[in-house]
Amino acid sequence: MYVIPELLRVVKAGRAYLGVGPEQNFTYIAALKPTIAFIVDIRRGNLNLHLLYKALFEVSADRADFVSRLFAKPRPAGLDAKSTAADIFDAYAGVAASERLYVETLATVRHQLVTKHGFALADEDLRAIEFVYRAFFMFGPDVRYSPVGVAGGTVQPTYAQLMIATDERGQARGFLSSEEAFTFVKALETRNLIVPVVGDFAGPKAVRSVGVYLKQKRAMVSVFYVSNVEEHLQRDGMWQDFCDNVSALPIDDSSSFVRSTRPPPASPLRRHDVGMGTDGPNQQLPVASTADCHHTNSPRRVKVGSKSSTALLASVRAYSATVFAGPVSVPSLGIFRRIRLIPASSRLAKSSTPSAPPTHSETARASTG
Repeated sequence: MYVIPELLRVVKAGRAYLGVGPEQNFTYIAALKPTIAFIVDIRRGNLNLHLLYKALFEVSADRADFVSRLFAKPRPAGLDAKSTAADIFDAYAGVAASERLYVETLATVRHQLVTKHGFALADEDLRAIEFVYRAFFMFGPDVRYSPVGVAGGTVQPTYAQLMIATDERGQARGFLSSEEAFTFVKALETRNLIVPVVGDFAGPKAVRSVGVYLKQKRAMVSVFYVSNVEEHLQRDGMWQDFCDNVSALPIDDSSSFVRSTRPPPASPLRRHDVGMGTDGPNQQLPVASTADCHHTNSPRRVKVGSKSSTALLASVRAYSATVFAGPVSVPSLGIFRRIRLIPASSRLAKSSTPSAPPTHSETARASTG
């Protein structure tokens, strides 16, 4: 959340958002106010999680109702539109989960997805949605990224901690921090404008298909939240493929990456560098360069299909918030300036904002890869 104030200063609202992973995207979406969002993730489980969220957003009247359904806990009295996220999670801390509410909500989710929307979900997907929802039911607001203590589960923040986290100035930024933030995400979900895509950042279809769609609608990318996926792409020798895909997206000089970084080995910490972020103690240090597709002030040829473009990266600024303890980091912001790309040869649609996006199931099926 530390990067959100700078993002609000730089990027433009009313554009397209790209992201990866689960609910942290909702916080960025609530703050940046895009007209459409695509969540691209190689894990099909992430699609199922977002379908669960979609149904819960649609049927929940407000934040307190949403939290009640998400964790299958009866709603306590006294919560209203003025309640803070901390108020909401404090109120639910003493409420036991209800098996009856769990069963009712799961049936509601299935009805919303299969009957109302007509999504052709396989039995495997329905079982996966139930599996994900069961985790929320069993662990409650204390659920973590690794709830059973594996892969860093002992140092990850809880769901409740993430929802009440603030930026450096103490301002709550989570998608459950206010009714306004929640309502914005709910509206996009209701209009099918948060689209989960099963695909590989470096694959030949997913990111490029999103780029083609956005160009047809004359839409620009405001932010691409990539988490720490770039580490895996570099390790697996797929970095240039990812660069080629990114270069095919409609971007301009305000388009920004949000990435997670790790502290360099033996990185010294001074006392005044340390602050509390959503992932625990962190330091904020300026970095001279970022792990980008280009070198600072160095022109580089980037091949895009049968065409090529010269992309000049200049005035790169990076804001790094890295974790001192634990395997996960707070996102950092890299802002790209004056990136020149040859315009796409295809004719663009006349509409200025996206409309009638592909459905969740259609996009997931068509964009895999």
